[in-house]
Amino acid sequence: MLKIFDEKLNGFLFVVIFPFLLFFMSYYGFESSYVKLKSMEKAPDFMFISVYAYRVIPNFLMVHVTDLLNSFINLFLPFSKPMLLKNGTVFYHSVFLINSFFFVLSSYILNLILKYRPVNTLFNSNVKWLVHLLAVFFIVIVQYVPTNCDCIAIFFYLLGVLLSLKYYHEKKTSDFIFLCLTIFVSTFVRETSCLNIAFFAAVFIDFEKLKAGNFKYVKEIAFLVLSFVLPYIGLKLMIPQDTSFFEGVYLVKNFTSPFNLAGLFFGLLGFYFTFRLCDDDYRKLIMKKYLFFSLPYLGMITFVGLFWETRLFLPLILSGIIVAFHQFKISVPQQ
Repeated sequence: MLKIFDEKLNGFLFVVIFPFLLFFMSYYGFESSYVKLKSMEKAPDFMFISVYAYRVIPNFLMVHVTDLLNSFINLFLPFSKPMLLKNGTVFYHSVFLINSFFFVLSSYILNLILKYRPVNTLFNSNVKWLVHLLAVFFIVIVQYVPTNCDCIAIFFYLLGVLLSLKYYHEKKTSDFIFLCLTIFVSTFVRETSCLNIAFFAAVFIDFEKLKAGNFKYVKEIAFLVLSFVLPYIGLKLMIPQDTSFFEGVYLVKNFTSPFNLAGLFFGLLGFYFTFRLCDDDYRKLIMKKYLFFSLPYLGMITFVGLFWETRLFLPLILSGIIVAFHQFKISVPQQ
């Protein structure tokens, strides 16, 4: 009984409390010169008239949580308002609350993934905590560019990865349906949802079988693509046509700015590091396929994103950690 309690306490400390403290320090202990959220009284107008207008769920939460937090402080914590405003506006605190909530959920989902059919190395709980914290550190590090959508997107992405792995091993239709719903909903958060399709394809598609005319799982991928495309087109129809799907073309800037080049090298080395963690050819093959199927996303961020915003590479790095420590095939001892 005492051992079970100790394991649950350690799990709570390492999955919830410690990651939250890291996240708290990133928002209130380090100052970002990149985004001036701390001094903003409300959501900036460009959130609703630029590419960010298509991020419906984060914008909805941002507006309403700010209003609720402001009312809560005025009603119940008026004495603490000077101290709170000294460390950021109510808007900034609301962004932190939203992101920390989904960050903790992401940490929980990540813990479930690492416990689901892990490699033998993770049977040692100490090693599992270290791998978990490594992934958490990557999430926290990229928060020097705080936004209202990335932590939500990471939560949905990791949830999609978990459902993909469960469908791979258990072949339950319910898991696949939930995966389609996850991609559908997360498209209203950010375009990261398309990487769930890339992960699914990397795990299930065998190029050799495709050459031989075996198109197994192509139908499932088609459903996943529809789950992404339908809300994506719907957003374009619902939101005024003069709103672009991107802010500008940054191709030249990405390869001439030292900051953007540093971000690119961070993404490349981060992915290569997780690739090297894979200790067999099968996991390395999955990573290669994942990189191939992620090319549309990588091409998009090359042209219309900024490499310095290393949060854009985060799903690929997290996927590498997950693949490296997941048991896709049950090894059979050699005679």
